[in-house]
Amino acid sequence: MDPEYFQSYEMCWGTLGTVRPFANFHSDLDAMEIQKALEMKDAGTLVRILTNRNNAQRQEIAKAFEEMTHKNLAAALKKALSGELEVLLLELLMPPLQYEAYRLQQAMVGIGTDEETLLEILCTHSGMELQEISAAYKEIYKKDLDKELKGETSGDFYKLLMALLNKDEVPGGVRRDIEALSATLNGKKAEAGPWIDILTSRDSDHLNKVLTGLELDIGQMVDQALEKKFSGDTRLGLKVLVECIQSPEGYLAKRLTATKTPILQGIMVSHSEEDLLCIRTAYLKLTGTSLYTALQKQFKGDHLQALLAICRSED
Repeated sequence: MDPEYFQSYEMCWGTLGTVRPFANFHSDLDAMEIQKALEMKDAGTLVRILTNRNNAQRQEIAKAFEEMTHKNLAAALKKALSGELEVLLLELLMPPLQYEAYRLQQAMVGIGTDEETLLEILCTHSGMELQEISAAYKEIYKKDLDKELKGETSGDFYKLLMALLNKDEVPGGVRRDIEALSATLNGKKAEAGPWIDILTSRDSDHLNKVLTGLELDIGQMVDQALEKKFSGDTRLGLKVLVECIQSPEGYLAKRLTATKTPILQGIMVSHSEEDLLCIRTAYLKLTGTSLYTALQKQFKGDHLQALLAICRSED
């Protein structure tokens, strides 16, 4: 680990991310070192530099590299690397909004749809962030995100995704919301509409009070009620949304236990500068093992070193 990391920690005291601005940063020197590493196919140096700079600094390195070599850094990495390490370093080079747009596109491309990745992104970003991600999606893929989602989903699940994409906080009474949700659970099959309307239009403090009150009223966990009364993608969507309201870091930690590399990598890159420390703590609580240790059991080589650098340390 670079010694300057500890200086950068002090620079960004209070952040819950694991990747912070590198204190002694010089984009031109990094670009020169990366150019040499690419010529030598020295993956270790590429990993050391790109995982120890935050995203804004990586953008400056890419710009300096292009000015120096007249080549695109991402294209140069593709030529020099392969496999999972190539994918990870290319993802680290993407600006945050572009990266979230890319993850959404990847969840819908090809045969089948990765519904839970769509939900993860839509449930863990604010309404304003999602508008920015939608704009980035339009700019990159020349398609409207809402229309793409409509082509991939249907029914109440589509309505839920649209409500999440356009979420906005509207004042509401806690007791009134509890009663509205409780009323939907009385019949054989619950109505999704009130759940979608309420859970996507209130702030998290309000919703946590509503969910706690609802559990007291119905005598069971909300998760259990949703499991019994809903089915298919709508059930999945509402359960994920409830989990993200109650504990977003807990939900993401659970997602990290998946053995699929794109899921784990996506969360780690996406949250590396925001709240990966919280997710690490939740992962340890959930599994009894630190994320740092778990990564060493699943991955190897330079790819492992890159993931460990993003994770940053043992818990």
